Amino acid sequence: MLYNLIRLVLFRFDAEKSHNLALKAMSLLASFGLLKVLFKPVVDSPVTVMGLEFKNKVGLAAGLDKNAKHIDALAQTGFGFIEVGTVTPKGQAGNEKPRLFRLPESNAIINRMGFNNEGVESLIKSVKKSNYKGIIGINIGKNFSTPVEKAVDDYLICLEAVYDLADYVTINISSPNTPGLRSLQHGEALVDLLTQLKLKQKELSNISQRYVPLVVKIAPDLTDDEIKELADTFIKTEIDAVIATNTTSSRNGVEGLRYSTEQGGLSGAPVMASSTAVVKAFCELFDGKIPVIAAGGIMSADDALEKIKAGAALVQIYSGFIYKGPELVYQCARALSED
Repeated sequence: MLYNLIRLVLFRFDAEKSHNLALKAMSLLASFGLLKVLFKPVVDSPVTVMGLEFKNKVGLAAGLDKNAKHIDALAQTGFGFIEVGTVTPKGQAGNEKPRLFRLPESNAIINRMGFNNEGVESLIKSVKKSNYKGIIGINIGKNFSTPVEKAVDDYLICLEAVYDLADYVTINISSPNTPGLRSLQHGEALVDLLTQLKLKQKELSNISQRYVPLVVKIAPDLTDDEIKELADTFIKTEIDAVIATNTTSSRNGVEGLRYSTEQGGLSGAPVMASSTAVVKAFCELFDGKIPVIAAGGIMSADDALEKIKAGAALVQIYSGFIYKGPELVYQCARALSED
């Protein structure tokens, strides 16, 4: 009920402005200890994935806290782990505004943010200021100005920079809002990228005596043959986990709605079925070799359970958090703790 009132106010403003306002307000309330009073406690239901112990199976997907400035506040809303970013080597403004659109009739969001962030050094400072003791994932990408054929350089810079602070690092090669980025999901470009990142991971692990898992985030817009090729590549290169999925370029489920023709990635309820199908396909192909983290369209505890039944080890929420608030996180975490 409380979040419904908050959402009613926030949804009267521009989507990106209200997003930033909400995060700042949450951090302010958290600094006074009020978030713990307003919302239910974090469900304590530990699970081990990638050799890491997660507080519960429900995480925050990357994109909501790009610069890692609100980790402590978000940690108090029920998440069992938090993923920040996407971060790039240099700060960049992202695409022109407006670039974030709500489609409330379908519990959906379209964004074309374009990896707007303050850069990896700024993110590192923010993570260091955080008091959060749970699992933090850091999602990395390439700068808009970096040619796709040199993208690996940006990923290597970010991996080395965040390695000592991250519990796992996610390689984002599936955002539809950076030109050419999704081409890195295929063929020799992908093999080369992952091979170089795994070599850097080994080097950094030897230096720090600490192994930080590498995770790849993929798109939902894949054919069966592409899924098979990707699965083979991930097994061959010994990737530690896969996040399925990012936003979709499809407009199924939002046809005719206001903003439905805006460019960008669609997230929220309309992505649930297609994303879950990708989760299931990868889980069957991996046959337990690589864990899958499911993201895409979770709007209820039943949705979260469906992802787990499809084979996922963990789930992540983004759009559902915007529409349903912390209560959704609590309900999903409770349901998955009893599963």
